[in-house]
Amino acid sequence: MKHTIDTRCVHGGREDFATLGVHAPPIDLSTTYPVADLAVGTASFDALVAGEASAANPIYARLHNPTVARVEQAIAQLEGAEACVAFGSGMAALTALLMASRPSGSHMLAVRPIYGTSDHLLKSGLTGLDCEFVRADEIAQRIRPDTALVLIETPANPTLDLVDIAAVVRAAGTVPVVVDSSFATPILQNPLAFGARYVLHSATKFLGGHGDVIAGVIACAETDAKPLRTMRAATGALLHPLAAYLLHRGLSTLALRVERAQRNAIELASRLQRHAAVRCVYFPGHGTVRNDALLKTQMRGPGALMALDLHGGHAAAATVMRAVRLITPAVSLGSVDTLIQHPAGLTHRVLDDAARRECGITAGMLRLSVGIESVEDLWADLSQALDAATAGSRLPEAA
Repeated sequence: MKHTIDTRCVHGGREDFATLGVHAPPIDLSTTYPVADLAVGTASFDALVAGEASAANPIYARLHNPTVARVEQAIAQLEGAEACVAFGSGMAALTALLMASRPSGSHMLAVRPIYGTSDHLLKSGLTGLDCEFVRADEIAQRIRPDTALVLIETPANPTLDLVDIAAVVRAAGTVPVVVDSSFATPILQNPLAFGARYVLHSATKFLGGHGDVIAGVIACAETDAKPLRTMRAATGALLHPLAAYLLHRGLSTLALRVERAQRNAIELASRLQRHAAVRCVYFPGHGTVRNDALLKTQMRGPGALMALDLHGGHAAAATVMRAVRLITPAVSLGSVDTLIQHPAGLTHRVLDDAARRECGITAGMLRLSVGIESVEDLWADLSQALDAATAGSRLPEAA
């Protein structure tokens, strides 16, 4: 029987609990595993180094960990994937994917905007791939014989622009497409169903959901997972079992958290658009993001992220960040509490001015990650902070 995604959030990765006789996920902190039979140990080592998902003996925690394997199984089920490979961070996951793609070519395409540090990594050339930034409608013309990968992020960070996954897949032809779906989560979007080859999540965000774990995951076919596991083993990028435990625990409430945060975001976006300090609210469904119609076909809801562009520019944005009292002025997103940050000065600071302009990131833009608090309490805090910006109030700097 195939269960709904709400049920899979709760029960995924728990298939061996009855055999183990446990109710909560066990945490295996072993760094090494005894090898009583050398033949079995050697065969296990060979299998894990070659990228197999498991072996008779885990050998060494850098190669395999049972706690990590359970949360991988759970996320694979949520994305409708054969496999999932977990890493110590979202950037570690992206780095491993880029490096594992090198045998296929030295060129890749990416559609901006994407997460600022992802953008920085792609520009750096550190992974051996020459990245060309293009518009989604330019992909077909820019594909080369040595193009190894096409990367998109939808909804995009921080503008919430939507990218048509199926159209990108068609344009890419035989070149694999990876979709950073961190903003959407598996609750609202499943890129593999539209032909993507890889789904990337910064699991630090909604999947963990409580601001206490850093993790990254890639969901894909088993054949594509093997090179990623090999790269993870070679570079030591395995997710720590304590982080895997926290991530697995967070998945249980993922559907509930996304639903509540989204409901809050829908209400706040409507109110914010009417505030005198706000020039524009970028939020799917409001007609303010690119390809807004995809909300009805590619996604199952607008999510809990939005961007606000303030009339007063940088000064107004800085005032709002100083003035909020309930909302936390901090980077990251997808936590149970609401966070607000300034992309141009923080997450996308590493982009040059021209790239930020190309992405539509202005000095007056704030990114809001809506949590599960009372929407009335959130609105009271936001409105007083925006009122301060409208009035041009100069709040005292923190000591």
